[in-house]
Amino acid sequence: MNAPAQAPIGFLDLPRQQAAIADALRARVDAVMRHCRFVMGPEVAELESRLASYVGAAECVGVSSGTDAIQVVLMAEGIGEGDAVFLPAFTYTATAEVPLVLGATPVFVDVDPRTFQIDPENLRQRIADVRKAGRLRPRALIGVDLFGQPAPWPELRAIAAEEDLFLMADCAQAYGASLSGRRLGREGVATTLSFFPSKPLGAYGDAGAILTDDPERAELYRSLRTHGEGKTRYEVLRTGMNARLDTLQAAIILAKLERFDAELARRRAIASAYDKGIAGHLVPPARVADSESSWAIYSVLTQGEADRAAMQEKLKARGVASAIYYPRPLHRQPAYEACHDGASLPVAEDLSRRIMALPLHPELSDNDVARVIAAVCA
Repeated sequence: MNAPAQAPIGFLDLPRQQAAIADALRARVDAVMRHCRFVMGPEVAELESRLASYVGAAECVGVSSGTDAIQVVLMAEGIGEGDAVFLPAFTYTATAEVPLVLGATPVFVDVDPRTFQIDPENLRQRIADVRKAGRLRPRALIGVDLFGQPAPWPELRAIAAEEDLFLMADCAQAYGASLSGRRLGREGVATTLSFFPSKPLGAYGDAGAILTDDPERAELYRSLRTHGEGKTRYEVLRTGMNARLDTLQAAIILAKLERFDAELARRRAIASAYDKGIAGHLVPPARVADSESSWAIYSVLTQGEADRAAMQEKLKARGVASAIYYPRPLHRQPAYEACHDGASLPVAEDLSRRIMALPLHPELSDNDVARVIAAVCA
C-alpha cells in the first residue's frame, strides 16, 4: 500500500498563519467594524506607539506601504533633480524607484559577496565617481537591511557624516533584527518599514511605517502622508501624498505583534537547522558579526545558473518551493539602464546568477524543515 502523499511545502503559508491567530485577528477586526473609523482609526496610533517602543525610537508614522515610506522620507528632504542617491545594486526595485520618481538619480553600489549587504569600500568609490563626473550632487545614502540581516551601519554612518549625505535605513525586511544588542530601527535619520504579507511582520495587504528620533521630521512625514495637510483638514501647506496607513491593516498587524517574538525565535531556529543540514550542498548565508537576523529570506548560493536551475527542479519534484531574490541586479534592469553610469558591479551580477531561497517561515514544522533539508541533499 502506497504511503499518503505529503503536502507540498510552500514558500509562505498564510492560511496556517491565520489559523494560529484567528481569535486575536477576529477581535481586532471586529473592533474596527464596530467603530467604523476605517481611515486613521485608533489602531493606527496604537500600532505607531508599539512599533516605536519595540525599537526605542521616539516617533513612528504609519503609511500605506514600504515604498510610500521611502517616498515620504525623500520628499521631506527635498530630494529631486540633480541629486545622487546611493543605494545597493542588489535589492528590491522600490529602493531605486522612488529617487527616480522624484527626479533624482539612483547610483548603484556593489555588495559584499558573503553577506549580500552594501559594500562600504565600493560606496566610497561610487561617491568619488559622482564627484569627479560633476553632473550630480551627492545627497543621500540608503542602506538596506537585506533579507533580514543588518547593513554595515557603523561604516555607513561614518561615510554619510564624512560626505554630508542624508542617511536613510530601508528596514523593509528586517524589523525585529538587531545589531550589537540593539534592535534595528534607529540606524539612519529615518528608517522605513514594510508590512507586505511576506515580511516577518506582515499585514494582509500593503502597509508601511517610518521610524525617527526627530520630532520635527515626524511632523513633516505626517503632513506629507495626508496630502500636505496643516493643523486643520483643509489647510494645505505643501504638495503631499495619499499615503495613510489603513486602519484594518493596523489592526491585523497589532494582532500579529502578540506572536512576533516567538515567530522570530522560530525563524532563527529554522535558519540554524538549515545551516547545518545543507552544508556541502549549498552555501548558507554568512552571518553579519554581532547581529541577530529576522530571517525574512533564507538565501543560499549555488555554483551557477545551471546548478541553481537543477536544484530548483529537484526541490520542486519533492514538493518543496524555492524562489530567487533577485534574478537581475538593479543596474541591469531596463528601467534603470539609462541612469546607470556603466560602472562594473561584478558581485551583484554574480549573485544574481547563483542565489536562491529556501522556504523559511514560522509555520514550518520540524518535519517540514527535515523534508527541505532532505530534498536539498537528495
